[in-house]
Amino acid sequence: MSFGLKFKLTLLDNIVWLMLLVFFAVCSGIPTFASTGNVVNIFYHSSIMSLLVLAEGFILISGKLDLSVDGTLAFAPGIVILAATQWAPGVIGNPWLCLALTLVIGGSIGFFNGFCVAKLKMNDFMQTLSMSIVLRGMVLFFIPLSIFPLDPVYSYIGKMRFTIFGSSIPVAIVVVLIVYGAFSFLLRRTVFGRNYKATGGNERASYVAGIDTGRMVIWGFVIAGVLAALAGILTAGRQDSVSNTMGNGSVMLAFAGALLGGTSMSGGKGSAFGMLGGALLLGMFSNALNLLGVTVTLVHAAQGALIFVAILVDRFRIHVRARLLRSEQMKKLKRKQ
Repeated sequence: MSFGLKFKLTLLDNIVWLMLLVFFAVCSGIPTFASTGNVVNIFYHSSIMSLLVLAEGFILISGKLDLSVDGTLAFAPGIVILAATQWAPGVIGNPWLCLALTLVIGGSIGFFNGFCVAKLKMNDFMQTLSMSIVLRGMVLFFIPLSIFPLDPVYSYIGKMRFTIFGSSIPVAIVVVLIVYGAFSFLLRRTVFGRNYKATGGNERASYVAGIDTGRMVIWGFVIAGVLAALAGILTAGRQDSVSNTMGNGSVMLAFAGALLGGTSMSGGKGSAFGMLGGALLLGMFSNALNLLGVTVTLVHAAQGALIFVAILVDRFRIHVRARLLRSEQMKKLKRKQ
């Protein structure tokens, strides 16, 4: 593959960062939009969506779909906090144990989804849709009213800040950057990451090559569940309470962010770096609309349009990639002749 083709493909896979720069430049005329405080605010308010985008994008890389991440976001911290405050405060009242149990519950939900999809051969769309409805129903039943306040340890990463170079930086931003750095290493530098991408690219060929594709799919759902639970911890910490509306309706935006970030609906492609760009673009878009005073109903309509744009970008990326690769192949054939 020539250097020129590699450069074009890299640019194509990271087109979200070009979109991000263009959008930032266009919106810089909005008062306070380009200020340091607002940029930090964009990162902070994008932290929860960033984890959901990473969760959804990670599943998409395996060629599957998970519609239950927003339900997991609410259910995992909700059940744990309810148990710690009302059901068994003497048993799991320790906030550190609550944090661990929240992640375990998120991973368990993901394992159940993955087992049904990989082993029972259930359709991933229908399985995760049904799980999402079940989780939302249970949250509404068990948590009709908000639970507050939370233990400072549990809410720390969601609401605490630290000062560096005179700027107040939320802990949530640091947590998200660490998580994205770890996933970038996982996908690019490990055998698991390569096998996982291969599973999404061609599951049958990967299986023939000796990869346990069923295990890869299950691990994908487990990791997505843990990420969704972590997003739930951030959400609960930010509002210092657990409510039954946490993360409601965010799964489609997470899907859009993953597509904008270069993750393919066809599976086998995606990077943590690109997904971060997609999440930031969503956060910047929402922030700009809020600064412009756009009404809530129009914000929802605009977000729906953004999802449509994300799908178009994905189709455009696939079409251009195929054309570039076909052109490169034709050039090689001409040289041989």
